[in-house]
Amino acid sequence: MATSAGRALPPYARIKQQLKDSLARGDYAEGAQLPSESALVAEFAVSRMTVGRALNELAAEGLIERVQGVGSFAASLHRVSSTLTLQDIHEEIAARGHVHRAEVKRLRAEAAKPAEARAFGVATGAALFHSVILHFENARALQLEDRWVHPQEAPHYLQQDFSATTPTHYLFQHTALWSASYLVEAALPSAAEARWLCIGREQPCLIVHRETRSRERVITRARLVHPGTAFRLEAEFRP
Repeated sequence: MATSAGRALPPYARIKQQLKDSLARGDYAEGAQLPSESALVAEFAVSRMTVGRALNELAAEGLIERVQGVGSFAASLHRVSSTLTLQDIHEEIAARGHVHRAEVKRLRAEAAKPAEARAFGVATGAALFHSVILHFENARALQLEDRWVHPQEAPHYLQQDFSATTPTHYLFQHTALWSASYLVEAALPSAAEARWLCIGREQPCLIVHRETRSRERVITRARLVHPGTAFRLEAEFRP
């Protein structure tokens, strides 16, 4: 029976938490198949999109593996224990009891330069989607998100209102995430980044480079720039 706290969670989070609890108890052995999307839709009386988001987030956390057209499977323990979590900045800020606001600085199709073309496996000059979004926590600029997206993975990306939802939230719901990788570095901001974040060019920033992939190709590459005094990286290990 669901608790009152469980009922208070959004539907996708309730599904995600129940599956997470089952994985933690060892209800599914390594490689065991989880209930199908159709079975979860019927069990929780929600939409397929809601179930898809729960499963995508579990896959992003390394807890399950999704095989398109086959199903979802429990991941191996070593993978679970060494994977960082993909987080939505809106949900992070809301969890602290603060207000998230976003300003869209750029949202358009652009011709891929050689570096982007190599990263996405497309021809130089091919169209990629490009967004630049400034995220605020209350009145403070917290993160500048510079993101490239493969049009075949998210064809309606440019039609979204990213002042009302985040790219991370949208992509969780509308792409088949298979894997993700991070690189974190300390560096100085560019002139545009410093201007948008309202900091000096000499102020160090912590920059997260994040790439997500489907089984076929790179979905998105993002450069997330944070003023150094406003960023903290947390990780947890459970044997």
